[in-house]
Amino acid sequence: MLTVNAYASPSATEPLALTTIERRDVGPHDVLIEIKFAGICHSDIHTVRGDWGPQTYPLVPGHEIAGIVTEIGSAVTKHTVGDRVGVGCMVNSCGECVNCQAGEEQYCLAGNTGTYGAVDRDGTITQGGYSTHVVVAEDFVVTIPEGIELDVAAPLLCAGITTYSPLNHWGAGPGKKVAIVGLGGLGHMAVKIAHAMGADVTVLSQSLKKQEDGLRLGADHYYATSDENTFTELAGTFDLIINTVSAAIDISAYLQLLSLDGALVNVGAPAEPLPVNVFSLIMGRRSFAGSAIGGIRETQEMLNFCAEHGLGAEIEVIPAAKINDAYERILASDVRYRFVIDTATLN
Repeated sequence: MLTVNAYASPSATEPLALTTIERRDVGPHDVLIEIKFAGICHSDIHTVRGDWGPQTYPLVPGHEIAGIVTEIGSAVTKHTVGDRVGVGCMVNSCGECVNCQAGEEQYCLAGNTGTYGAVDRDGTITQGGYSTHVVVAEDFVVTIPEGIELDVAAPLLCAGITTYSPLNHWGAGPGKKVAIVGLGGLGHMAVKIAHAMGADVTVLSQSLKKQEDGLRLGADHYYATSDENTFTELAGTFDLIINTVSAAIDISAYLQLLSLDGALVNVGAPAEPLPVNVFSLIMGRRSFAGSAIGGIRETQEMLNFCAEHGLGAEIEVIPAAKINDAYERILASDVRYRFVIDTATLN
């Protein structure tokens, strides 16, 4: 076993604190990664605070991991020592169900193994990327292409793939009008990716305070949803809406912005249910859908796409000692647009 430094949540109500955790020995198909950077996702906060259900503590969050391979198992063929690699929101799946066989491990019928807060194959609870090292099965480790720095690459392992996957699946591209609800950690990547795909991109945000940023990131249009005229002016406009916010919004109102056969896809995960007026769906043959992350194959595709188009997250790098401050700033929407932990500060 390898003892490593980490920042963990002692309970749902206490601040995260520096501690040590044990990583399993490197098995034949495992890769040991020295973590260089770990992104902070809003879902980390939801999870450690018990918003999505009870957790086992202490818990080390973090599923946006970028680092360097320092050791490989005897049977590893996909990675070598020195490789620049990443780990996202899952570290295992059954590998046998129809979804896993189709390369959609995120929808494993047995349930994929989350990077933290999940029961691992040895019965222990997985611990995430707010740490110096992690051991992961090679099949769940992706290559970070040259041309993307590790710090800006880390958030791509969640924020990037969470938005790339629905944009890819629902065919964002030339001739398509795409709206992004919210310009935060997820939303800013959705804007960048949809623009790179060739879509006509609109940001729908509560106010116009981030308008300059939105247009700089690739949006063609920017509207404030606090202005009631927005919903009248844009009715029936969009082929695809990606909702990135993790808070309750009036879904039925946003459904009215879809064109015939349009889809509103939720990637934000609020703690409370979102009621839907079914007539908003029926009267336009519209769809209300959800999308999680992508499978390993699609995650690698996303990273290659981002490298090709020069895309990375907009980040603020922080030392580990600032993690609790970062949580409070995220809740206050005071980050543009993703905090990334320099894990060298854990030593």
